[in-house]
Amino acid sequence: MARNSDHRSGGAVTTLPLMGIHHIKFAVTDLDRSLHFYEAFLGAKRIAEADHRRTDDGSLYAYILEVPGLGCALELRLNPEQARKHRRFDPLTIAVKNRLALEAWDSLLTEKNIRHSPIITAVQGWLIVIEDPDQNRVRLYTLERHGPELKPDEANEWLRN
Repeated sequence: MARNSDHRSGGAVTTLPLMGIHHIKFAVTDLDRSLHFYEAFLGAKRIAEADHRRTDDGSLYAYILEVPGLGCALELRLNPEQARKHRRFDPLTIAVKNRLALEAWDSLLTEKNIRHSPIITAVQGWLIVIEDPDQNRVRLYTLERHGPELKPDEANEWLRN
């Protein structure tokens, strides 16, 4: 077990190892519409045997998706009320190598007619914001950094929620 200092109490805190992210969940208003979006946007594949159904009536309430390169599953959870509350929130930021890769994403998203921002200068690198059918926002953010001479575009409408 690792021991870390707890600066609040001055004592030691014991932590246990983590194994990474198991899955990410988005609230959606329509499972099939969202499935088609994430298939087009990220090349996601539905894992049908992992569908979530209620035990009392067998009704379907979630799809589990495999997303190449994401490193964990993506759950689309049917919850229209929560989906409306999360509109324009951006809980997921996915790393891309550099600005050149981001430019390729911009072209692909445009070709597929997927709503997205232009390339935005962010605090450390560049990013694109993508909106799903429920206006959940996903960011693609470069691992490549720019220098301090480039200031972040904080006024960009795609960065406000």
